[in-house]
Order: sequence, then structure tokens, then C-alpha cells
Amino acid sequence: MVNKQKKWTREELILALSVYFQLPFGRLNHTTPEVKELAKILGRSDNSAALRLSNFAACDPYIINSGRTGMRAGIPVCKPIWDEFADDKERLFNEAQHIKATLLQKTVEETLNISKQDLEGKERSVVIKQRVNQSVFRTMILFNYENCCAITGINIPELRVAGHIIPWANSTPQQKLNPENGICLSPLYDKAFDKGLITISPDDYTVRISSALREYEKKEYFNKHFGSINGQRINMPIEHKPNRDYLAYHRDNIFLGD
Repeated sequence: MVNKQKKWTREELILALSVYFQLPFGRLNHTTPEVKELAKILGRSDNSAALRLSNFAACDPYIINSGRTGMRAGIPVCKPIWDEFADDKERLFNEAQHIKATLLQKTVEETLNISKQDLEGKERSVVIKQRVNQSVFRTMILFNYENCCAITGINIPELRVAGHIIPWANSTPQQKLNPENGICLSPLYDKAFDKGLITISPDDYTVRISSALREYEKKEYFNKHFGSINGQRINMPIEHKPNRDYLAYHRDNIFLGD
């Protein structure tokens, strides 16, 4: 039964903030499936859950600096949680997943579809943390790019990859789950980007193909799949454009050169 009167607990606020970070500003409303799911888990109304997410938007410098604003009335309740977790998203998402599991009366493994085989020979906490990070990052990036490849516009679910600009292993804690460090690409271009065969210019967001890739320019497939995208501007996300410094890192450290 939905209880509209009870005060929000710390655990509920943590779970709400984790949902907030995964959704674009335009989806912080009571009709969004992820908001409705949050409300159901918490035993609150859809409107109550949406309002709390909007309260977090009022704490978000990114939203404020863009000239937008959330609902400010809830700032006193939300700001302490924001200040605690805004720069420590790995801990936020990990704690939120455990809170979600407790509220659903399930194991964390069940909420993440982790099987016994997935855990064989591995440390449980490491596997859970990796799965949480992968799931959250993918959700953020796909929403940000409206579920479409930034180069081709392909929106086939099985052909969408949420990749990092600066690789996870080389990212700082603040960069690892930063949506500005991600881009949605189809598998071919995700792999090409990951291997430095293509890059995206930090100056104008256009695709550049590498000299290593040009070695195949006489092949029939070259113009269709690579020559045609050289100089093409990517489809920009609805929020959080790729960080120019991160793109410069990719160009200078991963890209195989013009």
C-alpha cells in the first residue's frame, strides 16, 4: 500500500539519488518507467518519487548551470545525501543496489542476475561491484544517447554498446561513472574506437579515421563502413556532451594517428 505521509529515510534517499543519476532531466516525471519502479519499491506514489528526483535536480550544479532548476523545497532533505555521494558514485550505486535488494527481499545476486557460475573462483563483492558499475553506466549512456549509436543512429537493442572514452582502467574515480566519459556506439565502431582505429575530435565532435585503418582503403568495405564516416559529426546526446578533455586523451593516447 502506498504511504504518502512517511518521512524519507536515508536508505530511500540513497536509492532515489542512484535513480536520479541514471536519468536525463527530461525523464524525471511520474510517467517514466524507472520512476514508477522506484515508487513501487519504496511503497510511495509515482508523484512522490518524481518530486524527490526533482529535489535532487535542484542540488545538481550541472542542471543549475544550464539555466534549469528542480524543485527547491526538498533541498534541506536532499542536499546532505547529494554532498556525501555526488563525487563518490561507485559507493552510491553499490549501496543503492544493496538497499534495493533488501526492500525487494531478494539477494543482491538475484537483483543483478548473477548466477553461481558467475561467482565461481571469484570474490563475491568484486563481481557485484563490477556488475553494478556496468549496469549503471550502460543505463546512463543509453538514455543519454536516446538508445542510438552516435555514428549510425542504429537503435537495435542488441547492437548498442555503452563504451568509455577514457578506458575504465585509466579513469579516475570521478571519471569512471561520469556520463561525459561515455558514448553509445554500435559494436563495429565501439571496437574501432576502443582500439584507436577511429577517434572523435574534441574540437568539433567529428569522426577521424586512423592511418592504420587507411591501409585498407582499397578494400570494397572501406568506403561503406569507414570512408563514409570520416569527418562526420556524431549525433550529440540530449545531456552531458562527451568531455573535450576526455576526447583529447583518447586522441593523444589511444588513437593510432592520422
